[in-house]
Amino acid sequence: MALQILAADEWSARDQPTQEDFLRCIHCGLCLNECPTYRLWGREADSPRGRIRQMMLVADGAMPLGESFVTHIDRCLDCRACETACPSGVEYGRLVESARAEIEVKYKRPLTARLFRSAALRHLLPYPRRIAALGCAVRAYQRSGAQWLARRTGALKLMGLEERERFLPPVDSEFFFSRLGKAFPAEGKRRARVALFAGCIAQVAFAKLNEATVRVLQANGCEVWVPTEQLCCGALAAHAGMRDVARALARANLAALGDEHVDAIVTNAAGCGSTLKEYSQLFREGEPELAAAREFEKRVRDVSEFLDGLGMTARLGEVPMRVTMQDSCHLLHGQKIREAPRRVLRQIPGIALMEMARADQCCGSAGIYNVLQMEASLELLTEKMATARGTGAECIATSNPGCMLQLRAGAEMFSPGLKVAHVVELLDRAIACGKAT
Repeated sequence: MALQILAADEWSARDQPTQEDFLRCIHCGLCLNECPTYRLWGREADSPRGRIRQMMLVADGAMPLGESFVTHIDRCLDCRACETACPSGVEYGRLVESARAEIEVKYKRPLTARLFRSAALRHLLPYPRRIAALGCAVRAYQRSGAQWLARRTGALKLMGLEERERFLPPVDSEFFFSRLGKAFPAEGKRRARVALFAGCIAQVAFAKLNEATVRVLQANGCEVWVPTEQLCCGALAAHAGMRDVARALARANLAALGDEHVDAIVTNAAGCGSTLKEYSQLFREGEPELAAAREFEKRVRDVSEFLDGLGMTARLGEVPMRVTMQDSCHLLHGQKIREAPRRVLRQIPGIALMEMARADQCCGSAGIYNVLQMEASLELLTEKMATARGTGAECIATSNPGCMLQLRAGAEMFSPGLKVAHVVELLDRAIACGKAT
């Protein structure tokens, strides 16, 4: 499928929030202690209500859309913890993405920032072949000895890349792209037929996670179909304000995954799932995709949500391990799912679930936040690793590949020996143990 990204959207009154949207915020302050950036710096301008106030001033023409406004909007992780805390139902995620869309059209960023954002979000993630080519290059760097040499000689530090390079995902030997277009039969009686959303970077860096997801679904009576024409979900583009890219990707995925003969569209990435469930926000009244997006959203399920609702039937062997749960922001705050992954984990014999303090606070990954706002990201990660260590757990479980990368880097830096795993990976291990006994 040839992806057609139209010219960047002109900022339109139809895209701009209304005064009613802004005025839902009653400035009560209940969001402040839940906002990671406010907790870090204690600045009103870096709090949800402070950012909403700035958005209102820009909309009214009382504040310029300039460097100060852009800085405070960019510092937001878009974790949406404020939405969970808000008693007034403020749709903060939609507001901040709208502000970033306006910035994208009206503000000229420094050249290096424009080049990076365009290369990553417009010219890489929407194109699977380019992702595969980059994956091959990174795999060669990691396995040829070049990575070891770059780290040992201090070359990365000299180039100012030492910290960022820690977040480079290890690339799998075999990419998941080879599974596209295939169907995997259910084990035993078929209980459901699902389409697996496989992601973009996940197909080169988390192919094993996707494989584990397929096996877990099969073991629980699901036939798994992996649609051929699926593309990146568009989450990173939407979060960055590139609505034209996000809309193009949504159109492609609506066509690729809109098969009415599946019971659910399952994803193992909380960030992807949150965006897939909100595709209708990318389209306006009167656009033909809007109705399709609304129907599509009804069938999207996080894998833990789906298994929790379906009920697991696979035999689970013992996995003796102390595990603490890190809530992925876009699962908890975006999709409002907290208990499903915990209920699933508690069914594994031998798992002792140890709750960490502030499990719902962002780990600092937030898409590409850990690249663009590295200092703040590392502060949040340092706090997260301290709370995880405090539980005495041997493993941090989470529900999003981006969180896994961040937490693995944190374990390497602060807690050597602490494992990080997706909920599905622990289920896959338990199923394998069950089959072996």
